[in-house]
Amino acid sequence: MCCFSAYAETSSENIVSHLSSLNEKQKNVLYEFEVLKRNGCKTDQFWKENKNQFSELDAKTRDELAQQIFENSTVVYKPQKNSAVQIWMQTQLFTNWMFYLSAFIAICAVIALFKKYWSLLIGFLLKRLEPLLRYLFSPLLLTCELLALGIACVFYAVTIEDFVLRTVIIHLGLFLLWSQSTALFTKEYWVKKYIFEIESNFWGKDPWETIKTICLPAVLVTLALSYVLYKVPADIFYNYEIVISGIAFVYALPFWRFVEKYIYPVLFPFKNEGYRARSINSLGACTVIALILTVVLILQGNAVFYNVIAAFISLEIFSFLILSSKENHKYNLGNYYYLQFVIVLFLVLTFLYSYQIHSNEIIWFSLIGSCFFIILKYLEIFSFFSSWKRGNSWAWKLLGLAALLWVLGKGILLVSKQFFTV
Repeated sequence: MCCFSAYAETSSENIVSHLSSLNEKQKNVLYEFEVLKRNGCKTDQFWKENKNQFSELDAKTRDELAQQIFENSTVVYKPQKNSAVQIWMQTQLFTNWMFYLSAFIAICAVIALFKKYWSLLIGFLLKRLEPLLRYLFSPLLLTCELLALGIACVFYAVTIEDFVLRTVIIHLGLFLLWSQSTALFTKEYWVKKYIFEIESNFWGKDPWETIKTICLPAVLVTLALSYVLYKVPADIFYNYEIVISGIAFVYALPFWRFVEKYIYPVLFPFKNEGYRARSINSLGACTVIALILTVVLILQGNAVFYNVIAAFISLEIFSFLILSSKENHKYNLGNYYYLQFVIVLFLVLTFLYSYQIHSNEIIWFSLIGSCFFIILKYLEIFSFFSSWKRGNSWAWKLLGLAALLWVLGKGILLVSKQFFTV
């Protein structure tokens, strides 16, 4: 019985006991041994050089140990500073940003070409290819065909693997969806005419005209963006676009024109003693609505909404920078001072929230927004006393701006060391 119990231990138990007795250096040797073996390299010389690190290890046990370590190991690779691999990784990052920029420039160029040459193209077709094209390419039918083309672009572009081509085609489809649906709803088939319809109907008294001119096209674009996000979740920048189209749909609903006078005083509590543009009041009301939606999403505590929350916050920071301009409150500085307090509070709360959920996006939004806010306030300080163009003090003002930028840069580095892993 004693002899039987001595040899009753299974092979797997032997491997486990051997594994537990190995140190990190020995595990690394066995891992490298298995890598060489699996790649068809001769392992005799390698084992001969490292065999002295192991005490009495037969070939079978060695092979089993190496196999187990290889199959159950996770390699964490950190490239050395100034190495070829590190330079290659930085090059990949740089070229990815070049692709993003090329996609954006291509989108702007395609839209600009459409705006510039669209009327000429339609005129040429109608003039040269009559009478067949008089029917096939009538303004109404052509608008329907372009709308179908926009739907097809969005539907099929999500299957394209190349990022730049996919982004260009999707945005071409989104542009066609918005423009041609607007043309159908307004019955104005030329770009300049239905853009005029959008501007006039937003403040118009006919609710149905506003809905069909602004809300319905915004709904179509929002649905298309939802489909794109479902199919290509890796392209997170569509979260920002869907927030903009969604807000455009919600805020273009006519009843907001009647209730916004009760909403924007949240940001402009002091009575306006002079003229303030109605668009600023509308932007203030829209910002309040966006803040409410952001708070609702934050209270859900669901990571699924983090990208949408980041999109809302970026939109709100941009809106706050516009609203906080002294030019919009030159008749009543009470609202100006109040807004500065609100924006500082908003930026602080945003930064604390981003640090709590470990969202680098929102952290950078709050830092960049804070820097722009501080620079704008620095420039506005002098408007209380003098103009940049007057006197000989502009050089001192520029020197102060340079010092401010230096301080902001040092501050960001300090924050990075405190809150980020460098």
